Amino acid sequence: MAGITAADVKALRDKTGLPMMDCKRALQEADGDQDKAIELLRKAGAKTMEKRAGRETSAGRVAVCAGFDLPAGAIIELRCESAPVANHEEFVQLADDLARQLVTGPGAGTPEELLSQPSPSKPDQTLQQQLDDLTNRIREVFRLTQIARIDGTCAGYVHHNGAVGVLLQVEGGDAELARDICMHVAAMRPAVLGKEDLDQADVDKEREILAAAAREEGKPEKIIDKMVEGRLKNYYAESCLNEQVFVKDESKKKTVAKVAQEAGMKLVKFIHWELDKE
Repeated sequence: MAGITAADVKALRDKTGLPMMDCKRALQEADGDQDKAIELLRKAGAKTMEKRAGRETSAGRVAVCAGFDLPAGAIIELRCESAPVANHEEFVQLADDLARQLVTGPGAGTPEELLSQPSPSKPDQTLQQQLDDLTNRIREVFRLTQIARIDGTCAGYVHHNGAVGVLLQVEGGDAELARDICMHVAAMRPAVLGKEDLDQADVDKEREILAAAAREEGKPEKIIDKMVEGRLKNYYAESCLNEQVFVKDESKKKTVAKVAQEAGMKLVKFIHWELDKE
């Protein structure tokens, strides 16, 4: 067996971030070969994580990659077990790398397909290897639960704690306004872009509820339909981004659609994810 020095152990520790005794045992088993020792540590870590696979991943973060200089935008949701890990520098980097690769790479239809691609910050590794190395050191379960990419000009916003993310596709306008609208979506939580995107069954049900309320108020039957259509505006304002009053409009009168129109911007679609407990 090759002589294992303290320097050898330290070198492996610096490469892997794993405990010194784990590194020493791996080097002894690998007869001093650093690459073989790294592989042994990865396999041991994988076995450990297999036993923990059923753990709840109630924390994590949403990451977005978007910009008017990019051909597309992307949003991903990466889960972990605890809030401290969700804010760990390397976990944040992994989430950002996943979103960036989804934009700058060939695209991916599934989380597994994305994980098989190279890491933007660690070109000698795949994203899966980057994830595995981090889980091997932190010893928490990670899950890439959602990914989405929109081809076209996009803006994005992620709340400071990573729990809320918005991706918005636009045509025309400027990046600052597009980001402001993303922040509006995060705050006001519209369900759809426009009235035409609502489920007609839901609209009909709301119309029935409003009509019944008007009858209970004793309103004449001949004016109920007109009243209902007027009151539906509140329903549309709650549900539709285009119909909501823009939060940054000082007059408190202009809708998001009106503000966008005045800036020469068309809103195409948006994705809004909030990190809920599984």
